Amino acid sequence: MHRILVIGGGSIGERHTRCFQNTGRADVCLCEVSDEVRSRVADTYSLSASFKTLDDALADHGSGKPFVAAVVCTPAHLHIAMARQLAEAGIGLLIEKPLSTSEDGIEELRSLVEENSLAVSVAYVMRHHPAFAAMKETLDTGRFGRPVQIVYTGGQHFPFYRPAYREIYYTKRETGGGAIQDGLTHTMNTAEWLLGPITKLVCDAEHLVLDGVDVEDTVHVMTRQTGAGESSILGSFSLNQHQPPNESRMTVLCEQGAVRVEGLRLLTCTEPNSDWTVEEEFHLERDDLFVAQASAFLDQLEGKAEAACTLDEALQTLRVNLAELRSLETQKWETPSV
Repeated sequence: MHRILVIGGGSIGERHTRCFQNTGRADVCLCEVSDEVRSRVADTYSLSASFKTLDDALADHGSGKPFVAAVVCTPAHLHIAMARQLAEAGIGLLIEKPLSTSEDGIEELRSLVEENSLAVSVAYVMRHHPAFAAMKETLDTGRFGRPVQIVYTGGQHFPFYRPAYREIYYTKRETGGGAIQDGLTHTMNTAEWLLGPITKLVCDAEHLVLDGVDVEDTVHVMTRQTGAGESSILGSFSLNQHQPPNESRMTVLCEQGAVRVEGLRLLTCTEPNSDWTVEEEFHLERDDLFVAQASAFLDQLEGKAEAACTLDEALQTLRVNLAELRSLETQKWETPSV
């Protein structure tokens, strides 16, 4: 049984607590500054221990009850400082997305991880989605030839799923808020996982609907990606956080066919003017992706698997996030900086 520390008891921290427990492989403890939240989550899940501060948790770690790993679920601007403190203590890391809101401190974190031979992954949970895994497998086989274009459209009614959005990190870009860093970052990370790094982009975004915030709730991005053999892939991505239906569609067009993930279905099409063929259809309960993510991270801790999303891959997506934000200011194409 692995002793896991979840840092942050908000909605995502509570979900990680529940889902690590549901693997049957983790003794989960919580670190949460709010007395009310900490007590509620600890009581709900009958946690073996809970702590008000990270220093309190690390003191317990050093008293003979070590944590194998920690799940960092605080607002994004706090991720790296906390991760560095944990890495110094020799604790493995699952860091929530996005990795951060800047590149500050990331090289120092990388050095600590390497020095201490720590297991680290970043929680881009769509890498555990069976339809996208099937899409990646299909593309990697070369069945439809070289990918040349990727198109994504999606959205959901954010207040329905996160009714407290006006009271959390979401209200400020500096803490990881807004559609670019909160929602679209999942899609961009998935696109890079499927096809390769985004090398150039131009972004337009605006706050159009959501009450009580000023950050963008609607985003459009055009991209260039570098695929296998340095081939160029054109992309377009459109996301909003206010439409009533919860839906998404990602299509990869190749030289000899097309592959699409629409909801929980993998579709393909090869003949002009023909219908899509349903290759596979999947069923997911709400926590399934997060239980799969927790299990994969535990496998990584045990040396049975590689990181689902490495620090370098998450850093590349962070650079895409920052390039999108720069493009909003310059109204020009931007290159994710290295």
